[in-house]
Amino acid sequence: MLKVILKGHDKYYGTADVVRLFFPSPTEDRAGGTVWCKDAPDIVIESELLPSGECVCRTKDKEYRFDGAPEEVGREIKRSLYMALSDICGIAPPWGCLTGIRPTLVAAQTGSAEELSRRYLVRPDKAKLAAETAAAEIGLLERIVPQDINIYIGVPFCPSRCEYCSFVSSDISHHMGRLGEYKEHLIREIKTLSPKITRRIATLYIGGGTPTVFSDEDFAELIDAVYGNLDIDPDCEVTVEAGRPDTITDRKLSHMASHGIKRICINPQTMNDVTLAKLNRRHTAADTLRSIEAARQNGFEVINSDLIAGLKYETPEDFIDTAEKIIATGISNITVHTLYKKRRAAMSLADVMASAKEVDDAVTAVYGMLEKAGYRPYYMYKQKDTGHGLENTGFEKGGTACLYNVAMMTDARDVLSFGAGGMSKRVFGQVDTAKYRVERCSSSKDVLDYMMRTDEIAAKKAEFFELS
Repeated sequence: MLKVILKGHDKYYGTADVVRLFFPSPTEDRAGGTVWCKDAPDIVIESELLPSGECVCRTKDKEYRFDGAPEEVGREIKRSLYMALSDICGIAPPWGCLTGIRPTLVAAQTGSAEELSRRYLVRPDKAKLAAETAAAEIGLLERIVPQDINIYIGVPFCPSRCEYCSFVSSDISHHMGRLGEYKEHLIREIKTLSPKITRRIATLYIGGGTPTVFSDEDFAELIDAVYGNLDIDPDCEVTVEAGRPDTITDRKLSHMASHGIKRICINPQTMNDVTLAKLNRRHTAADTLRSIEAARQNGFEVINSDLIAGLKYETPEDFIDTAEKIIATGISNITVHTLYKKRRAAMSLADVMASAKEVDDAVTAVYGMLEKAGYRPYYMYKQKDTGHGLENTGFEKGGTACLYNVAMMTDARDVLSFGAGGMSKRVFGQVDTAKYRVERCSSSKDVLDYMMRTDEIAAKKAEFFELS
């Protein structure tokens, strides 16, 4: 069993985050002053914060400390522990001692890829990616006025539940009768709050789940309600996450186009039909290509596709083949995700592709393909249980970056969410390279609870945003 003894500090959470890079499921024992992990070799490490601000980690026969100026306490403690575990385990996770969701924030603060790599032991190619993405994020944030507001409208339903996913609150294959009812409550919340919104709407994102899971008629009613109640000017960026190709119809596409919507997401995740069937996705690779062409025929100018590296049932070559096929379509936005194990998903962490190097090499190869095809990274985030410590990165070409993604993922602009599972947030001190103070107001994740308390939830958001 691994045991990390904390001395001179109480950074249990950060300590556990670093342990998680090397071993699964660390436990914080605050009463005992330790972080331990039973599924690890017998190792005892003492992590001591010195009066100088340095942190030193000691095993029975070795000492680890960084040869340079100490960092802020939390980062300093993570760095020395990372050095110890990396040496003991003989591996170096690609993001070094950075465990947070936003490596681009640290990249912006350090100022260069070289400094990011030196100070935080980030692998040089990842440091370069973070620095390039951070620069793009900063430029895009300048286009989102802090006084404006960003809107998210959530539809947490899908036509089937993917094996890797636990995001969807309700699987409509079992709750078809609730979908129309949910639409009514969502419209009710929009109608309640929209008259109180006096700030310009900078971006609007209809996400999920799969918003196009509604019938053609119900989907049209929702879109009409959005445009009939919210003050959406011609310069507002509007994106609809159509997601599953099996839910996309010509009537839905034409109705969105009639309102001037130009951005859509069509997310195959993989272009391997065998994998799609095993993952319980009820469409084929050909359906994806047909949906992309149909969207173009209806005037959609920006199409995004999400791809997932490290899927169960797939080899690295399968992922590279998927990327080649999507790049060949010429769509302007491609987002590369690395498989993230969600707590309630049917797929276990053991189902991530076995070799970290294979997944890492495949992602690196696809990044190179995207760069060669003219795509550039513009937003990035990490998640704790992402396969092999990798990241999720959005790419764009031709100046088509999704501003909403940057506003949301950077925690740098206000977001008002409608629907179950959404997270509204207010950001204070909106300076482009600062670490902001963010306050959050959650909606109920449970669809039935949301529908029972729609008015109460709307009132809570009105108070949170000081909407009169």
